[in-house]
Amino acid sequence: MKMMKTNIKPLLDYLDEILPTAKCELLYTKDYELVIAVMLSAQTTDKSVNAVTPILFKKYPTLDALYDAPLEDIEEIIKPIGLYKNEAKNLKGIVKDLVDRFNGVVPSDKEQLMTLPGVGNKTAGVIRAEIFQIPDLPVDTHILRISKRLNLAKKDDEPIDVERKLKKIIPEERWIKSHHQLIHFGRYYCIARSPKCENCKISDMCIYKRK
Repeated sequence: MKMMKTNIKPLLDYLDEILPTAKCELLYTKDYELVIAVMLSAQTTDKSVNAVTPILFKKYPTLDALYDAPLEDIEEIIKPIGLYKNEAKNLKGIVKDLVDRFNGVVPSDKEQLMTLPGVGNKTAGVIRAEIFQIPDLPVDTHILRISKRLNLAKKDDEPIDVERKLKKIIPEERWIKSHHQLIHFGRYYCIARSPKCENCKISDMCIYKRK
């Protein structure tokens, strides 16, 4: 299907109306905790991550403590989120790199962030936007779905393709805000199954609704 030229303002205005204070829902108090939480959330929901990370960070309250933590214990704590063995290895790898390579400080450079285990383009973008307020608009499964439903992206577009397209039509000063709003819109309104289309004010943009 050919993409239509879209006036993005109605979408942004609608997001401002229904989600004016959308923000990151992952629980963290320290920069490295966010890095770990975002990495873990790539394979599961924020809710699932928030159920295990407070336990982990309470038992191991510093980077050094996590550095020395037995891998098996980390696996046991994060086991409920699934794929826990690989995630535990990534977690230990992140902690090791932050301590050994970055003096315990989370880097703001995207290329450096993406050298951390389990940290790809999307995760690095979230970290930069949340910790350093560096404009970025990383695309998760919610934003990917919404963008295709609203004809802002093609059916076979990958997340990086959608990110580039959204950055062209959304003002840079709104990237961080729109990132959170679009995630919340997909999480609570335009959900994967049985989206709440009845009262949606942008249904005229929506391919899903027209179907």
